[in-house]
Amino acid sequence: MKCLLMLCLMFGMAGIASAQPGKRIVVAKDGSGDFTTVQAAFNAVPLHNHTPITIYVKDGVYKEKLHLDATKDNVTLIGQDRFNTILTYDDHTGKVVAPGDTINTRTSHSFLMAGNNFTARNITFQNNAGFYAGQAVAVEVRGDKAAFIDCRIIGNQDILFTNNPDSREYYKNCYLSGTTDFIFGSATAFFDQCRIHSKKDSHVTAASTPKDHRYGYVFYDCELTGDPSVTNASLGRPWRPYASVTYLHCYIGSDIRPAGWSNWHHTDRYKTARYSEYNDYGPGAKPAQRVKWSHQLTDQQAKQYTIKNVLAGWVPPDSKWE
Repeated sequence: MKCLLMLCLMFGMAGIASAQPGKRIVVAKDGSGDFTTVQAAFNAVPLHNHTPITIYVKDGVYKEKLHLDATKDNVTLIGQDRFNTILTYDDHTGKVVAPGDTINTRTSHSFLMAGNNFTARNITFQNNAGFYAGQAVAVEVRGDKAAFIDCRIIGNQDILFTNNPDSREYYKNCYLSGTTDFIFGSATAFFDQCRIHSKKDSHVTAASTPKDHRYGYVFYDCELTGDPSVTNASLGRPWRPYASVTYLHCYIGSDIRPAGWSNWHHTDRYKTARYSEYNDYGPGAKPAQRVKWSHQLTDQQAKQYTIKNVLAGWVPPDSKWE
């Protein structure tokens, strides 16, 4: 018994021991790291964590339904290569996982991130349920101060769920690709130099910004593109009445319809939706043809859209200006 205890102290108990504050945890499918699964590394982060912990994930396809719990704060998740470090799952609405238990949008996530002060770098987050599977979330963010840098978030419908009105989120140099409403939710999020790629004539965003939140989704210096077959996608439609979405200095490709925006099933939500653009360019940037209930910002109004203003004082990692 004493020998077993000594071995545990010397080599740790993989999958059971908690990560030490400031520790760098390595995940590798081939067993060369501390854990072979990402979820095991998440499980090792202590609840009510206050000290930075880095989880480094070696290349590989990790098919896991992941959950970083609330209060597991201050985690940085780094992939070896954004194209070859892939976290994926395939849940989608209507999928039956157990008798009487059917997946819906809010349970379809491949990765549910509920901790605060989270950063992800160089990783692909994917839901590969299929083009016709319906709502199938790749990443659901509930925590505050979440940063995704040099990441790919890919799938089809509803891939990025910003599911907390009090969450502040930052996406830098990311690639997001999907079909319908593939960026949706109530959080405040700043997309900085990202590529947003539509795979269907549908809607890029479905914001549900609260009425008392000045900012919702802000796309700054982003590039909007689409598959060759896409010629009638919209910049967004209002999931809730006060949806707020703004595109500034963005390249708008030919995949975006001249009217720009769409109503939600012809409801009255367009009357209070806050949709705007500023200094966009490209074949899909057609200010004179936009719906009358959208806005072109003035120079003075556009100056208010700094990262620091939009994210209520938080200046995230790798942001070059406030």
